[in-house]
Amino acid sequence: MRGFLPADGINDPVPENSGMAVRLKDIARDLGVSVMTVSKALRGAEDISEKTRQRVLKRMAELNYRPNMLARGLASGRTSIVGLVVPDLLHPFFAEFAKALNGVLRRRQYGLILASSEEDPAIEQEEIRTVLARGVDVLLIASCQTSLRGFYGVEDQRTPFILVDRNFPYLRASFVGTDDYRAGLLATRHLLATGRTRIAHIAGPELSPGIDRQRGYRAALAERNCAVPRGYLIANPRVEEAGESAGYRAMQQLLRRKQRPDAVFCYNDLTAIGAMEAVVEAGLSIPHDVAFVGCGNIRYSRYLRIPLSSIDQSTGQLGEQAGQLALDLIQDRSRAPQQICLEPRLVVRASSVAQKKSDCD
Repeated sequence: MRGFLPADGINDPVPENSGMAVRLKDIARDLGVSVMTVSKALRGAEDISEKTRQRVLKRMAELNYRPNMLARGLASGRTSIVGLVVPDLLHPFFAEFAKALNGVLRRRQYGLILASSEEDPAIEQEEIRTVLARGVDVLLIASCQTSLRGFYGVEDQRTPFILVDRNFPYLRASFVGTDDYRAGLLATRHLLATGRTRIAHIAGPELSPGIDRQRGYRAALAERNCAVPRGYLIANPRVEEAGESAGYRAMQQLLRRKQRPDAVFCYNDLTAIGAMEAVVEAGLSIPHDVAFVGCGNIRYSRYLRIPLSSIDQSTGQLGEQAGQLALDLIQDRSRAPQQICLEPRLVVRASSVAQKKSDCD
């Protein structure tokens, strides 16, 4: 049988339906290039031409080539697997982030292991240990830890890690996320510009996104010499996992105020959806009686009964940036930490339609 190895068939093309496992050397011989060139094309190395890379990848696809990841890991000391630990796998933000991240990794023949901390610091530490035990090449973490103490174990590991969405400013680590202070500023400035004077904030957990969005909210009010009205700031540590119900309950509290708010900036879109439901149930009109701005701009915000104004975090782009940074760290573990912070943008919809401008009372 003429095949891959016999001397008299050294220049024969690779049989596409031979039933034999295709190896890098077979593809290299088939294309008339070196095994190193084929390997570089597979790894996404930059010192070969794009034309050659596409030629190699095309032939791999034609032959349904599947690299032996176990053999590659034993030879290189890498597993070609990336780990991601997030608070909630079902949350729209983290789901979209993971999808974009996985797309980048897939193109470079890397796999992704997902784990959820359920917004519990103890579970997070357990999941991190489990993922690290799988020998991942790099670990991405959207942490629910409220202090650096929970990170000591991770920092001691040899595996490089990247903070996602939630940052620890004093930790020497790479970070990929949004400028959350700017998000709070944009949302509150917009509500002020529509003539609202009694703006409440349903805040997030005491983690960097919640802290910074609240700072932005306060700063925007201070620009107009407006104080935060008493009782108008409601903190809720569980808004990520119980967004709609948390927003609903918080809005009910606000509606019981002697002077209810005429606008609310919500920590995220799920919180805003629950808060809007409470307003509608109370017989009030959105945005005439109460205007809303959320944060996250999740995919279905535009399709709600009352489309929700929101701060877009460019979630897909965050996932892509995180994927590229992870690949860079795998290639060079000694590289200095990077801070990738994307600018948010306001998307205005019917929940915050403009009214006549005015100053604070």
